[in-house]
Amino acid sequence: MKALVGLAMLATSACASSVAEGHKETAPGGNGRKCHAQEAQPLLGRDASTALGAEAMRLSQAERLRWIPEGAAVTMDYRETRLNIQLDRQNKVVKIYCG
Repeated sequence: MKALVGLAMLATSACASSVAEGHKETAPGGNGRKCHAQEAQPLLGRDASTALGAEAMRLSQAERLRWIPEGAAVTMDYRETRLNIQLDRQNKVVKIYCG
């Protein structure tokens, strides 16, 4: 049973990394400002990229960025300084929110 759980976890993590390859939570430096996701809404529908992440961080003034590939498990902790960018299977931005 433990082997099946471990295998399932490994398969899930492999899928998540292939959907948004190279994308994970980043913190460019503590600026102490709250996230303002409404400012980054014009980025909806665009392809995920390092440049898009940087623009989203600039617009939202967030301290951290978390990419969320479709189907990925994420923690439920709320961080008012974190911007979340949710992606579909084609790595297009479908939702941008703080937390």
